[in-house]
Amino acid sequence: MTCWAILSGIEGNLAAYEAVLADIKRQRHPVEELYILGDVIAATPASIKVIQRIQSPRANKPVPQVCQGWWEEQLLILHGLGRTGEPIELIERYDMDMVKTLWDAIPREMVEWVRSLDFGFFELDCLLIHGSSVSVSDELTPDMPPIQMLDRLLRMDANILFCGRSGLTFQYEIQQGAVTSSVTTLDQATSPQVVSIKPKQVIGVGNVGRIPGKASYTLYNPYTNQVEFRTVRYVRVKGSKQRRKPECSSRL
Repeated sequence: MTCWAILSGIEGNLAAYEAVLADIKRQRHPVEELYILGDVIAATPASIKVIQRIQSPRANKPVPQVCQGWWEEQLLILHGLGRTGEPIELIERYDMDMVKTLWDAIPREMVEWVRSLDFGFFELDCLLIHGSSVSVSDELTPDMPPIQMLDRLLRMDANILFCGRSGLTFQYEIQQGAVTSSVTTLDQATSPQVVSIKPKQVIGVGNVGRIPGKASYTLYNPYTNQVEFRTVRYVRVKGSKQRRKPECSSRL
């Protein structure tokens, strides 16, 4: 039996990423696919080592499949390669100083690697993406109304959506039901249409690097739909090896 490892938000924290890789290696069932749902980088030169590590996976280990996150999008905007012309979100969330900090943190040759990343992945009936089908900035949380969650799933006709923007681990289930819709124009109103909805899920995969000493990620079995949230606690002591204490919770 094999599974997927799905993580997000390394944010330039190489020690946290290594701790997660070590925990993945210890799993009883082999990890077939490794997905990183954006925010590999942050506004820190330490992001360079994370990119280098992702580009050089160990022999006989799954090659990371990486998509763009919020930080990657902001970097591309600064270099005139993004979907908008100005880093408005970056400035509003932080300040103008962060523009220069991010610009200086990532060398131009690595910007091209960031540019090559996919927006997301669609595997089997699963959408794996940083934010949602709307944008990388779309932050899905357990508090969102079901109709909004359903909208994000129906846009890509997915039954399961894995996301990392919020940094939370959660499993949001939408039970079987029906949605009635109609379209009204200036000329006429169409008859209501009823669309049957199969059970669907939105899964927050956690965050690897944001909280020092605590990295969270998700294991998923695509054959049984079993989800397991993993928390890896690590301590980086100068001159010694990392000590890691894994925790986990799972839900069928």
